[in-house]
Amino acid sequence: MFASPRSSLPPYPRTRLRPLHVALCAGLGAAPAFAADPVPTLNPVVVTGSRVEAQSFDLPFSVDSVDMRPVQAGNLGVNASEALAGVPGLVVQNRQNYAQDLQISVRGFGSRAAFGVRGVKLIADGIPASTPDGQGQAATFNLDTAERIEVMRGPFSTVYGNHAGGVIQLFSRDPQGAPSVYGGLLGGSWGTTKVDIGAEGEKNGVGYLVDASRFDTDGYRDHSAATRDQLFGKLVFRPDQDSKLTLVANALRQDDTQDPLGLTWETFKRDPRAVESVAETFDTRKSIDHRQAGATYERRFGAGRLQLSAYGGERSVTQFQSIPVGVQNNDRSIVNPRAGIFFRPGHSGGVVDFDRSFHGLGARWIHTLAAGPGELTLTGGIDYDRSEDARKGFENFLGRANAPTALGVKGRLRRDETDTVTSVDPYVQASWKLEKWTLQAGLRHSDVKFEVDDKFITADNRDDSGDLSFRKTTPAVGIVYQLSPVVNLYASAARGFETPTLAELSYSGASGSDGFNFGLKPATSKQYELGAKAFVGENTRVNLAVFEIRTKDELVVNSNLGGRTTFKNAGSTLRQGVELAAESEFSRHWRGKLALTTLRAVYDKSLISGGSPVPEGRRIPGIPALSAYAELEWKPREGLSAAVETLHRSKVFVEDTNAKRAAPRYTLANLRLTAEQRSGGWTFREMLRVDNLFDKEHIASVIVGDGNDRFYEPGPTRSLFAGVRANYRF
Repeated sequence: MFASPRSSLPPYPRTRLRPLHVALCAGLGAAPAFAADPVPTLNPVVVTGSRVEAQSFDLPFSVDSVDMRPVQAGNLGVNASEALAGVPGLVVQNRQNYAQDLQISVRGFGSRAAFGVRGVKLIADGIPASTPDGQGQAATFNLDTAERIEVMRGPFSTVYGNHAGGVIQLFSRDPQGAPSVYGGLLGGSWGTTKVDIGAEGEKNGVGYLVDASRFDTDGYRDHSAATRDQLFGKLVFRPDQDSKLTLVANALRQDDTQDPLGLTWETFKRDPRAVESVAETFDTRKSIDHRQAGATYERRFGAGRLQLSAYGGERSVTQFQSIPVGVQNNDRSIVNPRAGIFFRPGHSGGVVDFDRSFHGLGARWIHTLAAGPGELTLTGGIDYDRSEDARKGFENFLGRANAPTALGVKGRLRRDETDTVTSVDPYVQASWKLEKWTLQAGLRHSDVKFEVDDKFITADNRDDSGDLSFRKTTPAVGIVYQLSPVVNLYASAARGFETPTLAELSYSGASGSDGFNFGLKPATSKQYELGAKAFVGENTRVNLAVFEIRTKDELVVNSNLGGRTTFKNAGSTLRQGVELAAESEFSRHWRGKLALTTLRAVYDKSLISGGSPVPEGRRIPGIPALSAYAELEWKPREGLSAAVETLHRSKVFVEDTNAKRAAPRYTLANLRLTAEQRSGGWTFREMLRVDNLFDKEHIASVIVGDGNDRFYEPGPTRSLFAGVRANYRF
């Protein structure tokens, strides 16, 4: 989905803004551009949801804008969890596993993802970081160059189409001002280091920004070392006062990132830093090479605005899994059920190897006009996205299944196919502003097609080629009422849908070795939200939202055997919750922030999952009932600040029956210190950070429904990091 960054074009005519008591929050920033100390407004301008610039206070849905300058000042700049911990309704669980990426869920959407992000739409500078089937990678976000991240929850997320249970959108900063160069170095616990350098500036209407970084870690757990190289470039052209062209490119490379897998409860209690033996036996690991580029063009025509986007890229992945040798057997003569060796000619092996090419186009027209007593903004557009995977599978051993000669290597070919996903999504939106009312509506039609061209066909392995199409029209409506200049009430409702991802479609049958699962249907949902947004006094903002989500044909585990998970549609689910967010500047030197989410997520009807009955009322796994974040910042003088962060998660169930040991609740405290000095053209900044200050043992993330009971991914104990940055402006 294309969504432009905050435009630098002259705004088209608008009605007078309502008077609002907007306070500025103190805090020390540390953008690599080394701009002045940030003073983020309590009423930021956002584009997510409405697709035009609007103050978040005036929108009929929950949307937060995270200013990245203070985040960059006191964090490592490696994981999106650093920026998103304080957003209500959002649970970001850092697996401490760079082979599998973060686990992100929004109001419960995405909690089942075993790797990457599903159920949540990811976008960076107008380029989708989610493929058309709904699988995304937050690791592609470049946090060093980000200006802000916008997070939208609730019904209006569905105007972004398939798998938009929520929307997380990153905007990199536009380069401006005199040329500058910068560099940074940090290091700390678990063999962690990060180095980054960059340059930016603007001249004669052309802005440039380049950034390169390398991150290394040995990992908290055994067998979890990772190296991540990132590159980012941005060019901004302003041919005239009515137009703007932006070019962006970025790359991510991770070679042989070790995968520690999950732990059983017994292993976790014995040694949280350990790994199960299979991780080392098969040397589980993953290599990623990701490259993409895109362009956005925006031009104003009187009261209208045209926005165009195009992008393309490639992603290569090779992953060595711990799938047992016996279940990959393709030799009839050595079947031995007692040893776990069966004849499975359709098994795709224990090594995943694919090369993906992807591209897309977007076009949108925005027009504002007078309509009766108010102002009407109309938006119409279309998005086209396509990804194609040349996917192969190999055995993860050499020799025969009953007598392998080597493990954790690329063996015989077991899968060879081309998987293509295409989506075409036209949409329209309207926003009508009256004196005390604002009405919004959106309608999107999604057409998602999956195609499989199977090239690995033998006498015992049938042709699994075929195609599958899903079509759905998703409406959304919302209304805002201005109770007073400082209090807005709103309501919204929408329908949404989630297709199965390619990973969920890939396997079928009781053993997960029977080829593509063409029987899956998309999950559909109805969402409702009521809320209030208020300014209290001159320096505090409070947001309150109450929501309900009813989903049919939820995807659940059908079987989990032999290293393969198959899925089916079963039953319905119910999610009901409350979100509370507050931010305040108590005085010139003190600032606080609070985010609280309660969420009751249950199966609304009984079902069978993984062969076991799941009674009505069981909790959906992977979703904490209570999440809370609090932050208190002290700034004794300009250029110096200290802050305490507190994060709480209630217990998390790990599978559908809720019978297995739940991951226990935990509360963590973090401390950060930042300082800044200026001398001539130089600016220096220092950071000291202590995570898990009180050295608590905890489960940071869970692998939902793991068939080997390896559900638990421990988080680090006390961790210390320190860094320095320098900038010179010419």
